[in-house]
Amino acid sequence: MPAYCFFDVLDVTDPEKMEKYREGVFKTVADHGGRYILIGGTTDVVEGDWKPVFPVIIEFPDLEAARRRCDSEEYSGLKKLRLSAIKGNAVFMEGDPEAE
Repeated sequence: MPAYCFFDVLDVTDPEKMEKYREGVFKTVADHGGRYILIGGTTDVVEGDWKPVFPVIIEFPDLEAARRRCDSEEYSGLKKLRLSAIKGNAVFMEGDPEAE
């Protein structure tokens, strides 16, 4: 069943590192069967008080593919760049096959 990686970039603290991250990240997603669903955009909070700043949603074929990408050697250096360049949140979510 599909799985989703949800990131909310709250603040970019090092734009140069973030640019280096962007140069390589798309290939690592594609190499693990992923595709971007959302990169940024307007948000409209309709319930609660959560205010996403810069949301990113990536879909993978399953949770294992998402984790393999996150733990892969090819992504490890990029992940370090991202973590040193932003303040943010990340979560993996497994889809519900009944919802499709």
